[in-house]
Amino acid sequence: MKYIFVTGGVVSSLGKGLTAASLGALLEMRGLRVRIQKFDPYLNVDPGTMSPFQHGEVYVLDDGAETDLDLGHYERFTSGRLSRLNNLTSGQVYEAVIQKERHGDYLGKTVQVIPHVTNEIKARIRQAGSDVDVLITEIGGTTGDIEGLPFLEAMRQFALEVGPREVVFIHVTLVPFLSAAGELKTKPTQQSVAKLREIGIQPNILVCRCDHPLVDELREKLSLFCNVPVKAVIEERNVELSIYEVPLMLQREGMDDLVIDLLGLKAPPNPKNIWVEIFRRIKSPRHEVTVGVVGKYIELQDAYKSVYESITHAGIANNCRVNVVRIDAETLETRGGTAVLRSLDGILVPGGFGERGIEGKVTAARFAREHGVPYYGLCLGLQVAVIALARDLLHLHGANSTEFDPQTPHPVIDIMEEQKKIVDKGATMRLGSYECELTPGTLAARAYRKPSVRERHRHRYEVNNAYLGRLEAAGLVTSGRNPRRNLVEIIELKNHPWYVAVQFHPEFQSKPSAAHPLFAAFVAAAMKYRRARGDGNAPGARRRKRRAPARKSS
Repeated sequence: MKYIFVTGGVVSSLGKGLTAASLGALLEMRGLRVRIQKFDPYLNVDPGTMSPFQHGEVYVLDDGAETDLDLGHYERFTSGRLSRLNNLTSGQVYEAVIQKERHGDYLGKTVQVIPHVTNEIKARIRQAGSDVDVLITEIGGTTGDIEGLPFLEAMRQFALEVGPREVVFIHVTLVPFLSAAGELKTKPTQQSVAKLREIGIQPNILVCRCDHPLVDELREKLSLFCNVPVKAVIEERNVELSIYEVPLMLQREGMDDLVIDLLGLKAPPNPKNIWVEIFRRIKSPRHEVTVGVVGKYIELQDAYKSVYESITHAGIANNCRVNVVRIDAETLETRGGTAVLRSLDGILVPGGFGERGIEGKVTAARFAREHGVPYYGLCLGLQVAVIALARDLLHLHGANSTEFDPQTPHPVIDIMEEQKKIVDKGATMRLGSYECELTPGTLAARAYRKPSVRERHRHRYEVNNAYLGRLEAAGLVTSGRNPRRNLVEIIELKNHPWYVAVQFHPEFQSKPSAAHPLFAAFVAAAMKYRRARGDGNAPGARRRKRRAPARKSS
């Protein structure tokens, strides 16, 4: 069992998670069993109650854990299925320590950060990596942050306990380019490494984030001042097209060879590199479509991170470039706001909470239904589709969800019975993987190619079965149900080319090498719709007008 710790310096949001995930992908390609976990220094127990504007999306695991979005990268880049053991926060650590103190586990002792808090952190490292060859642990935040010090101290202690050949420390840092000087500057990285060395950690590898080439002279300078070999100074440039280029970039830098050597592992390179084909399809696709994502947090890239990545995966599966138009749901509530929808080949409405922008999402679902545009609703995207159906086809004036209008005369979407008495907000929704039985012959069944699936959920509200009969009579098709509780999981529409909405979050189970079946089917439907409109289907293709036949002279 070997251990890799990934830390970050200078600034946050450098891409430590992507670096860890890409390294995991390279090691897994060599035949090693890899697992990745994230330690977050904030005091929240989990990110479940945090605003998307603060933290980006909440990534849900099979066991219902609400985790950091970096775990999405880990699952997308590697084959491992993660659990709540793979995301640890300061809140969880201190909660566990205090519970043990109250229980009497530390009876007679003064409870302190060292050793009690650090021991709790070390225990989680051992617990999470019991059945793999390599465990990669990313430490969130930036070196020098006060809340991260217990985690770094625990890493130092752990490395001392297991021995130097068992652990590799990777430090991801920024090498900024100053336009006034016309050069890259290494001083911030030197200072960041000095901070780590004060704590007692000497990085084995430096991953240098930069937007200009890291020339040999700078590599030698960083090697000298940071006490790492020149070959261990890795350049990680900003990618042009896709994050799925990062594994190839790190491989060209020899990072996987270096890690294998440092850990003393025997894992020869794999001649078959799946990332080459993945990147080829992203760079040179045969087809092209444009889809709109209608959301509430559209200005923040990370709020719908898994949705955007799943769209990319679907494009890879269909050899298609998918241009994504981000549409603020509130703009659709204005006069003429739907004009932006007319040029789209598909409309996707993702999840969300709260009343803001809801009528815009209802409008998007209605537009797709009325104009035959492929529609894909995720969680809240299903609920707004049902609301639109109830208002338009059943003529139920004021139909709504009780989340947005508790006094609605027609609660076609209602809170689940077991949720009505819950007061606490954290970790109390319907969370995790649940079964969904598919209706034969439906779009969903054809996409999945199996009678039953398991999908991840994160919601409190559901389709009200009291209205289901009338909705189905009006054209709604229930193509997926939870067999234990008879809950609606997937809906479709009769007489529509592709209108599918789901109560779960399929974006949490999609990979670049294996697109989620419904995302792949959605993009395929968008391609078909584009062809039917006569827009062409190759990148750069233009709509061609048919020439009228020449008149014959009389």
